[in-house]
Amino acid sequence: MIRVVLFGLAICWMTPGAVQAHASEQGFVLLLPTDVYITAGVAAVALTVLVLALVPGELAHRMFTPRALWRRGRVAPAHVTSCLSALVVIALVLAGIYGRRDPLSNPLPLSVWIVWWIGMVTVQGLVWNHWRWSNPWTGPAALMARLTGERAPLRYPAALGHAPGIVGFLAFCGFLLADPAPLDPTRLAGIVGGYWLLMLGGLALFGPRWLLRAEAVTMLMRLYGRMAVLGRRRGRLALGLPGWQIAGGPRLPLGAGLFALLLLGGGSFDGLNETFWWLARLGINPLEFPGRSAVVTPTLIGLLGANAALISVFVLCTWVGVRLAGGGVSLITALRAYAPAILPIALGYHIAHYLVSLLVDGQYVLAWLSDPLGRGWDILRLGAYSVSTGFLNTPATVKVIWLTQAGAVVIGHVIAILLAHVLALRFYRHRRQAVLSQLPLAVFMVAFTCFGLWLLASPRGM
Repeated sequence: MIRVVLFGLAICWMTPGAVQAHASEQGFVLLLPTDVYITAGVAAVALTVLVLALVPGELAHRMFTPRALWRRGRVAPAHVTSCLSALVVIALVLAGIYGRRDPLSNPLPLSVWIVWWIGMVTVQGLVWNHWRWSNPWTGPAALMARLTGERAPLRYPAALGHAPGIVGFLAFCGFLLADPAPLDPTRLAGIVGGYWLLMLGGLALFGPRWLLRAEAVTMLMRLYGRMAVLGRRRGRLALGLPGWQIAGGPRLPLGAGLFALLLLGGGSFDGLNETFWWLARLGINPLEFPGRSAVVTPTLIGLLGANAALISVFVLCTWVGVRLAGGGVSLITALRAYAPAILPIALGYHIAHYLVSLLVDGQYVLAWLSDPLGRGWDILRLGAYSVSTGFLNTPATVKVIWLTQAGAVVIGHVIAILLAHVLALRFYRHRRQAVLSQLPLAVFMVAFTCFGLWLLASPRGM
C-alpha cells in the first residue's frame, strides 16, 4: 500500500532504518468493536448467498439490467485527448528528473500514486470508462501512423496471449511493495518514462492488440471499466448496478480472467505484508522494522505465493462447483465466465485499502495544484493551507472511516455473489444447478470477506 501518511514514510522508504507505526488511525481501529462489525459483514454476505437460492432467475437478471439515459452527444476525439494525456506524462517525467527531490511537492510521485493509482483507477471502476480518452498511447501511435503512412508491420504472437501484461502487472506490484524507494522522483521518472516508450514501441510494431494483451495498465483499466455504473448500451448512455456490463457482456479470455484474479491477489497481499502477523512470519519485530530493503526477497516471494494460492483456491472452488452442478460445462469455460465476478471484491478492497491515503495525501495534490511552480501562488484560494491529519486522531472520525472501508469490502462481496449467480444462470437452465455451481465460490467469498475485514482492522508495523 502507498503508506497512509506519505510524508512520514517517504524518508523511511528511501533509506533503511526504523519506521513508525503504519497509520495513526490504526490504534483507534483496534479499540473499536471490529469483531462485531466483521461478524455483521460476513453475515450480510452469507445471507446474500441464502437469498440467491430463493430468488427467481428473472429477478436476478433484472437487477443487472441497466437503464438507458440518453444518446451520447459529441465528445472530444479520443486520439486528441490521448495525445494531451501523453504530453502530461512527458511533462511529469521531466518534472521527476529536473524538479524538486521532495516527493510531497514533486508532481510525478503525487500523480502516479495518488491521482492515478488511487483516484483514476477508482473512478474507472466506479463511475465510467475514462481510459478511452485518458490512455496516453493510442493518440501518439495514431499520429505516428498518420505521419509515416505505415501500419504496424508485425502480427502480435498469439502464443504469448496475455502473458506480457500479466508479467508487467506483477512487476508493478513488486515495485510498489518491495522497491526501497518507490517515491523517489528520479527513480520513478526512469520507470514511468521507460515504460511509456516501451509500450509505445510495442503498439507501433504490433498494433492495438499489443495494448489488449501486453500493456498491463490498459488491461487493468479495461477490466475495471466493466465494473462502472455508466456505460454504453445500444448507442445510448446507460446506468446500472456495478457489474452490469460484465453480466451482459462476453466472456473474458482465460488470460484476462487470470489477470482479474491477480488484481485481487496483489491488493490482498498489499495489505497482508504490512500486518504484525506477516512480519512475525519473517521474524521481524514490528516496532523495530529494519526498512524495506531488508525484506525485498521475502516480499516478492510472498507476493507470488499469495497470488498462486488465490488462483489455486479459485480454480479448485470452480472445479468443485462444476462437478456439483453437472451439465457438461468445462472447467475452462467456467473459469472464463466466473473470473470477472472477482472484480467487485478487488475494487472494493482497493477503495477501502487506499481511503485514508486519499484523504491525507490528496491534500498534497491540492496544495501542489494551488502552487504548481512553487512560487507562492494560491490558484485554488486555499489561503494559509496546511495538510491536516487531525481526523486520524479522534475516535469519531476514525470510526466513520473504518465503517466506510468495511462497507466497501462488504458491498463488493455482495455484488460479486450476485454477479456470479447471474453468470451461472447462463449455463444452467435450472436455478438449483446454478446455485450448486456457485456454492464453493460463495464459501470462498464469505471467507474472503472475513479475511479482508481482518486485514483492515489488523495492527501494522511498516
